[in-house]
Amino acid sequence: MSSSTTAPAQSPIADAAPLSLCAREPLVPADRLVAEMVPPPRFDSVRFETYIPDPDQPSQTDAVRVLSDFAAGLGGAHASGSGKRRWFAKKPAAPTGPRGVYLDGGYGVGKTHLLASLWHATPAAPEQKAFGTFVELTNLVGALGFQQTVRTLGEHRLLCIDEFELDDPGDTVLVSTLLGKLVDAGVALAATSNTLPGKLGEGRFASVDFLREIQGLSAHFRPLRIDGEDYRHRGLPEAPAPFSDEQVTKAAYATQGAALDDFPHLLDHLARVHPSRYGALTDDLKAVCLTDVQPVPDQSTALRLVVLADRLYDREIPVLASGLPFDQLFSEEMLNGGYRKKYFRAISRLTALARDAKGLVRA
Repeated sequence: MSSSTTAPAQSPIADAAPLSLCAREPLVPADRLVAEMVPPPRFDSVRFETYIPDPDQPSQTDAVRVLSDFAAGLGGAHASGSGKRRWFAKKPAAPTGPRGVYLDGGYGVGKTHLLASLWHATPAAPEQKAFGTFVELTNLVGALGFQQTVRTLGEHRLLCIDEFELDDPGDTVLVSTLLGKLVDAGVALAATSNTLPGKLGEGRFASVDFLREIQGLSAHFRPLRIDGEDYRHRGLPEAPAPFSDEQVTKAAYATQGAALDDFPHLLDHLARVHPSRYGALTDDLKAVCLTDVQPVPDQSTALRLVVLADRLYDREIPVLASGLPFDQLFSEEMLNGGYRKKYFRAISRLTALARDAKGLVRA
């Protein structure tokens, strides 16, 4: 399932010089972290009806059916009995089976689209549903504290966690403990995950790893396998080659709301901004223009870039770049290492955003 993005409008010359990511050091209060636990802008309008299953992958059609039924079963009173029935005059039958679902599949098969569609389809007010990545959830715990996070999310009907991180044992234990408390409070769960280090070459599916890592919570999840290829490259042309520094700079000056940054300097700046603030770093941007794209120098820098790529992709911000193409960002050692799935996801997403940015450069 793919979406198209219209390039931001250009003017003969912008009213002012381009913005700069490197000039931004946003502060994000804890209440904003909670309020922003909704599907990202890219997924504002997605629904089960807008997911286009691959006809060669029947598991995709099955996933839509199963998730639609799961959402319908979450209507009515909070599972703990503490909620009020606001949406139905008649109390529905209590949901049967596990109160959690795990979407299991490779990157680019539309797991986030389906997860966001589940959020939208669940019959509850937005403030009773939460949607965030694993990193955003750990950041919330850091901002609020564990007990306050349990109290804050415990009144929700549904918590959706995208990209559950299986490669950090400490954070996995923390979030698993949190989810246990939320299950006890009656919160329904839905999750996707990455693949454990060393597993990508052995298969694209992670349900065994996921269910083992969350330990006592496994009985609460129904694995739902979704086969398919990366939709971002399904029947689409190759990503455009990088442009020249001059083309990127001219496009930045001609595009209202564009940011212009030197790529090595941006990587340095990301080290000074906590990843929980990368979303705020991109506030109000219409395009990101980068000059002198080079291979990232080390793994810590690479992982920060992955988070930024996710936030840019969530917000559908086109990325125009000069230098090396995005498939040369990460070294062979990185692409063969424990975080390789993250790097492949970043390449896939940045490539899609580079395709979206082609219209910024005038012939």
